[in-house]
Amino acid sequence: MGREVRSGGKFAQFAAAESGRESAARSQRQLRVGEEIRHSLARIFAREQFRDPELNGQTLTVTEVRISPDLKNATVFIVVMGQVAESAEAKKVIKALSHAAPFIRGLLAKDMVLRVVPSLSFVSDASFDQAARITELLARPEIVRDIKV
Repeated sequence: MGREVRSGGKFAQFAAAESGRESAARSQRQLRVGEEIRHSLARIFAREQFRDPELNGQTLTVTEVRISPDLKNATVFIVVMGQVAESAEAKKVIKALSHAAPFIRGLLAKDMVLRVVPSLSFVSDASFDQAARITELLARPEIVRDIKV
């Protein structure tokens, strides 16, 4: 039999770290706050002008926000429209967002009512690239032939 995994505490953190993944079971509060932050960031990116030339003129999509159990840290997954997640341009935008994170956090504090606004870290989201790759593979003639059988 496997180990007992509880939804919180040090044992769950150990089990998640041991498996090499983040704990999949997030609380309802984490999910709700993460979704509110995602909506607020989308509004901020749509209306704000940034001083950094790397950010001006970029169309950004906030795909997901994962927030820590203590609600003090948030990882923001970003897609730069028209760019592959691992491209040099996308990396420049993520670096610029990381540099502007304290400013963006201040804008977030003005837009939301939270006791503590979490620290933000930005990550390029490769899930859309992976989905496009899978779609491309499934569209290949030899694969289509095998699927139709």
